[in-house]
Amino acid sequence: MASLLEQLRQYTTVVADTGDINAIHQFRPQDATTNPSLIAAAAGKPEYAPIVDGVLKQARKDAGPNASDKEVAALAFKSLAVAFGKKILEIIPGRVSTEVDARLSYDTEKSLAAAHDIIAQYDKAGISRERVLIKLASTWEGIRAAEILEKEGIHCNMTLLFGLHQAIAAAEARVTLISPFVGRILDWYKKETGKDYVGADDPGVQSVTTIYNYYKKFDYKTVVMGASFRNTGEIIELAGCDLLTIAPKLLQELDSTEGVLERKLDPAKAKTMDIKKLTIDKATFDKMHAADRMAHDKLQEGIEGFSKALEDLEKLLEKRLSEISEPAAAAR
Repeated sequence: MASLLEQLRQYTTVVADTGDINAIHQFRPQDATTNPSLIAAAAGKPEYAPIVDGVLKQARKDAGPNASDKEVAALAFKSLAVAFGKKILEIIPGRVSTEVDARLSYDTEKSLAAAHDIIAQYDKAGISRERVLIKLASTWEGIRAAEILEKEGIHCNMTLLFGLHQAIAAAEARVTLISPFVGRILDWYKKETGKDYVGADDPGVQSVTTIYNYYKKFDYKTVVMGASFRNTGEIIELAGCDLLTIAPKLLQELDSTEGVLERKLDPAKAKTMDIKKLTIDKATFDKMHAADRMAHDKLQEGIEGFSKALEDLEKLLEKRLSEISEPAAAAR
């Protein structure tokens, strides 16, 4: 019998949620996503020192002889996610998602500038824009930045998405893809209620199912990529979702498990559902966001978490720069 992973691939595009290039080699997904936490974790591993050191040496060269280690590390930081992205694109046939600095999540203009910088780096490397998704937080400002980028032919992936209001606003902005966070929604409800949730009762599963059915009912072109899974049960309940981005540990579990996998999400079924159409302007977005305590809390927490990961990454780069600079100084 085929593994659950093999069967899942019949209904859903499987994406690897990792910055670990070895894991991408192992599972050969169609696409791959990274985020600041994943890049920071990968950058700290000895096997990826050549990537990190290469970026730091180039940044030292670009910054000039008078730049401080802090300035060089800040410049390297802007290139590191793209350096990992380029390596990942050597392995996968599809697209890689590269994230805009989470600290810019409430600033449309600065998010646009950061996105343009990322795309320019990929352009310089000869990588087609069709193979890159710019990841932006699903704030109102982030969604507006994505709307502008999409009109420029730059495809976007809206991350830190927890509520229907965020999903509808993203679809109306004609973004390419959204990444609703299944596991983080579950985390919030478990903490809030003290209950455990299994299978179709999982609030994260229910949220993505609602969004998927809404999109298919009203023929939105934006596709849904479930993300942030805590267990394979959540993945099984979302079989049929356009895409699912899955961590290596759970990919391994699915690959080593046999059984019959039933398709749970289906556009034909969604078409028959009685769903009310909503229009989301800023006032409605703000009102719905304030009323949805889970989405409000998890968006803020996610931005803060990714921002902290970026700060840690900058410190790691500065430390590594001093380590590779010392042998060079000693050699002189």
